[in-house]
Amino acid sequence: MADRLTQLQDAVDQIATQFFSAIRYIGTHHDAVPVGNEAKVTDENATIDTPEVFESRMSELARDLIIKSKQIEVLITTLPGIGVSEDDQQARLRSLEAQLKEAEEERVKSVQEKEDARVRLESVVVKLRRV
Repeated sequence: MADRLTQLQDAVDQIATQFFSAIRYIGTHHDAVPVGNEAKVTDENATIDTPEVFESRMSELARDLIIKSKQIEVLITTLPGIGVSEDDQQARLRSLEAQLKEAEEERVKSVQEKEDARVRLESVVVKLRRV
């Protein structure tokens, strides 16, 4: 499962696609309504939906956008650091840095122990070959 920030980016990408799709649907399926005394203009390439179908699909598109925006809101509220002061965040970073330094020291020590064991093993193998 992806981290929260990646999930948030994916959700933002998805809502952008949903906005585009909604605008495209409106542009290609609406019935043109004349403004004032102007003549009604129609697009030959448009597939005009009946008013009932158009309203139903518009409601569905709006509902999808609302659901996605709520998902984004939940992701934002679960991001680390939301509701935490800057001083608390810096203290947490210092603590994590200290833990990282300790882990690195343990890693270096383990690598040295491995190297020492390798050297001892090689010397034993060399002694055994001589015998």
